[in-house]
Amino acid sequence: MNCCKACYWLVIIGALNWGLVGLGSFLGQDLNVVHMLLNSMPVVENVVYVLVGLAAVMKLVKGGKCSR
Repeated sequence: MNCCKACYWLVIIGALNWGLVGLGSFLGQDLNVVHMLLNSMPVVENVVYVLVGLAAVMKLVKGGKCSR
C-alpha cells in the first residue's frame, strides 16, 4: 500500500470515527470505535489519532492529489 492509499484510508477511518462520536453524543453513548478497539492500549490509540491527523494534513497539503 502506498502512502496516498494509507492516507486516504486513515482520513476515512478518522472521519467515520468522529461521525460516530458525534452521533453517540446525541444518543448518550460512547461510539468511539478506535477507543473500543484499543482501550487496553492507550499509547497505540494515541498513535492512531496522531496518524489520522498527519494523514489529513498530508491530504490538505497535497490538495487531495497523489504524486505518481
